[in-house]
Amino acid sequence: MTKSDSPVASSVTNRYGSPKRALSKRAKLLLTVIASTLALVWILWVVFGGGPTVTQKILSYNVVDSTQVTVDIAVTKDSADTARCAVKALNSTFAIVGWNVITVGPNSTDVGSENGRTTTVRGEVRTDSLAVTGVVDNCWIVS
Repeated sequence: MTKSDSPVASSVTNRYGSPKRALSKRAKLLLTVIASTLALVWILWVVFGGGPTVTQKILSYNVVDSTQVTVDIAVTKDSADTARCAVKALNSTFAIVGWNVITVGPNSTDVGSENGRTTTVRGEVRTDSLAVTGVVDNCWIVS
């Protein structure tokens, strides 16, 4: 009686099925090439990016009264691009009491800093009730 003909081996085979075949060398090579190509594409996308970028930094805010907040922000983008930024006013419980979208247009290289890439703008936000802070939610490039 051989090992594969033993009652234990046939019982295991009946219960769990026959052992799976291993991948062929060609299939392993194909999977390796596909995985490597996908990894390279992802790395190139991360390094070179998809398109124009914009960053923002809040410089200051001022609660004028119970109906208005001003927010000063620095927006860094390509000087030829137009960006929009969402500015919010929050109350003491972090609820949004005011919201506005401000537009930062293209500018020449002698305006702002970094050859026109960084521009300082002031956004005004009307509020429903007294706010305690003003923040920049997000900025994006307008197509």
